[in-house]
Amino acid sequence: MFDTIIIGAGYAGLVLAERLTSQRNQKVLVIEERQHIGGNAYDHFDEHGVLIHKYGPHIFHTRSKEIWDYLSQFTEWHYYEHRVLAKVDGNEVPIPFNLNTIAEVFSQDLAERLQRKLVDLLGYNVKVPILKLREQNDEDLKFLADYVYEKVFLQYTLKQWGIGPEELDPTVTGRVPVYISRDDRYFQDPYQGLPKYGYTEMFKKMVDHPNIHLMLNTKYQDVMTISKDGHTLFGQPFEGQIIYTGKIDELFDFKYGELPYRSLRFEYDTYDVEYKQTVGQLNSPNSYDFTRTTEFKHLTGQQHPKTTLAREYPQAYVRGENTPYYPIIAKENQQQYKRYKQLADELTDVHLVGRLAEYKYYDMDAVIAAALKTYKKLIEN
Repeated sequence: MFDTIIIGAGYAGLVLAERLTSQRNQKVLVIEERQHIGGNAYDHFDEHGVLIHKYGPHIFHTRSKEIWDYLSQFTEWHYYEHRVLAKVDGNEVPIPFNLNTIAEVFSQDLAERLQRKLVDLLGYNVKVPILKLREQNDEDLKFLADYVYEKVFLQYTLKQWGIGPEELDPTVTGRVPVYISRDDRYFQDPYQGLPKYGYTEMFKKMVDHPNIHLMLNTKYQDVMTISKDGHTLFGQPFEGQIIYTGKIDELFDFKYGELPYRSLRFEYDTYDVEYKQTVGQLNSPNSYDFTRTTEFKHLTGQQHPKTTLAREYPQAYVRGENTPYYPIIAKENQQQYKRYKQLADELTDVHLVGRLAEYKYYDMDAVIAAALKTYKKLIEN
């Protein structure tokens, strides 16, 4: 009945379903255990009519025109450039910490000296990971690095990840740099925005094809088996391709133990005002248990007399109780993942794609790139 089975209806699964049906006329079955498509990028209107992101804020940004043009087939865009403030010593200052932030936080003489040394020693329009900045020999820059580390980076990281910055892979800690620039935007990619009518509407258009069959609210284990000795679907042998975007450890029944993730809990408040914050995201690195507050209307551009905000509380992931959001990219966990990857390599016609399947901290555009790369590999074989 089907040429390809795709497990998971997030970005990776939906991109591959769209490509295989629209370009190759395949018949594709998409199995998703949630009640909706779109994975963690799913959005919906709350009870007040405000468009919110169920699993936290998703701002699309990419350097790739190819990926931007690909998604543009399924949506118009609300052009939006993300700006973030953080509460530091009672003030709301731009994040990433940049030349403008330095001018707001320190006295004029100290700020000018720090700005000059940053530019002279490290260059302009350069992003420097905070842990790298702490290695500088200059006393002023060490002072700055320690200040940013203590006021902006350390407690936020501990709340977000449950471990200290030095225990995380540099690819994670490097995502929060000091930016030697006066550019207050959180991202500098040339293509930035959100789907004009929401992510969910974009995903619906991607799967609007007669050859795509969706099975929502279904665990793949209930309808199929995956084994190096052969695969089955509805109790019958299946010899087509399988694309797996779920947790790699679950695919092998947690044979080597569970890979660790961080999860999130959200608390929502709706107010009878047009806006509560001056920007879409306000970070709280050193106060409260939550890491940030998101006001969705800043992101979506929705016109509405009320506004909804979400406070974000990081927490440990517990299977069956909450959602795995972020792989904890640390050395020991990577070694555990590699053992599972060896098992995956022994499977015939099974392809693993996405944040959970590859145990990677992917941005949205990187997931799409990985899915498109997998598609090209599939049609070349």
